[in-house]
Amino acid sequence: MAEHTFTPYGSALDLFHCREPEVLMSGPAGTGKSRACLEKLHAMALANPRMRGLIVRKTRESLGSTALVTWREHVVREAIDTGIVRFYGGSAEQPPQYLYTNGSSIAIGGMDKSTKIMSSEYDVAYAQEAIELTENDWESITTRLRNGKISFQQLIADTNPSMPTHWLKQRADRGDVLLMESRHEDNPTLFDQATGQPTTTGRAYLAKLDKLTGVRKLRLRNGLWVAAEGLIYEEYDPAHHLLDAFEVPKDWARFWSVDFGFTNPFVLQMWAQDPDGRLFMYRELYRTKRLVEDHARDALELAKNEPKPQAVICDHDAEDRATLERHLGMATVPAHKAVGAGIQAVQSRHRQAGDGIARVFFVRGACVNPDPDLVESKKPACTADEIAGYVWADKGTKEQPVKQDDHGMDAMRYLVAYVDKVGQSQGIQDVSGFEW
Repeated sequence: MAEHTFTPYGSALDLFHCREPEVLMSGPAGTGKSRACLEKLHAMALANPRMRGLIVRKTRESLGSTALVTWREHVVREAIDTGIVRFYGGSAEQPPQYLYTNGSSIAIGGMDKSTKIMSSEYDVAYAQEAIELTENDWESITTRLRNGKISFQQLIADTNPSMPTHWLKQRADRGDVLLMESRHEDNPTLFDQATGQPTTTGRAYLAKLDKLTGVRKLRLRNGLWVAAEGLIYEEYDPAHHLLDAFEVPKDWARFWSVDFGFTNPFVLQMWAQDPDGRLFMYRELYRTKRLVEDHARDALELAKNEPKPQAVICDHDAEDRATLERHLGMATVPAHKAVGAGIQAVQSRHRQAGDGIARVFFVRGACVNPDPDLVESKKPACTADEIAGYVWADKGTKEQPVKQDDHGMDAMRYLVAYVDKVGQSQGIQDVSGFEW
């Protein structure tokens, strides 16, 4: 019979012994947080017949390429091979789940479509990348922890650090959540536990993190809950500005905004504007090392059943614009590139208006086929990723931003400047002369 072996170290070992009702493992990228949480969940299911567990993230779709890969390939592989665990795909009433021969089960789901998972009761739940959740999501999960098959009920979670004002950090600071600090030294893949020295894999991985800069390095390399000094969009709040996916009404105006790149990311954002003038970035292409014509083909395919954009606003590169126009079969509009005025217009839209609602939003998971090289290198892989590190070059004058990891920021600025007529006297132009 195949045997499964996992030896926890440091904070991972502490997690296995912990019985606090709410526990958060916080630390840099690559410390083994998710693996430790999943291993505890699996061990509890094996040891407690008829226990009910839950693996949850903000969106069900995001679990498929993250926690569930680790779960299937590293945690329950032997149990599946030997028949101890089997997968059940779900039904109209039941969520997908892993069923154990002792009667235990581990359900999977997302808080974006929470009806099925929130209709059941659990003993323990694991929330991956918990900073994506709202506090209401978190508290909703805790209300379902009442199955009573083990001696304690627990919500365990992991996260890379975010801003110090994030609700999750504040909840931990109040003592409502036990915060456990996870470190690279806890991960035996990265550090030899006998010598305390980095492994070959560890040296290579840490070298990637060492190349990060600014707030991303402080969070993903050092594990600090910090905000970027000189942050440009200070009023951006993921809990308010980052929305779950929704079906965009057909009668909302559409706009595309483009920042060209090859070695650096090419960004094509698709925006919708509601009748009250609010802007929603509902889809984007954000990729390196691909030709303009390839991006144009992908954009047309993705939007083939949608209303045509009223305008395609572009960076000024003449050759790339001509190529894009030829392959899209539509005209483009040169962006108004005054940086200061454009940033002020975007800042204004980030602020909550008199009705308590901002005027610019981003749909979670809007990026189509995220660039694997960017994901692997821990660089921004979508527009929303850029915001936390978008800072002023001179924090005293606040005239120019740092020109790094700003390609989505530029495309957003072009779009807002166009729609809000920054530096324009003309009205919005229609794009015509192409087959849709």
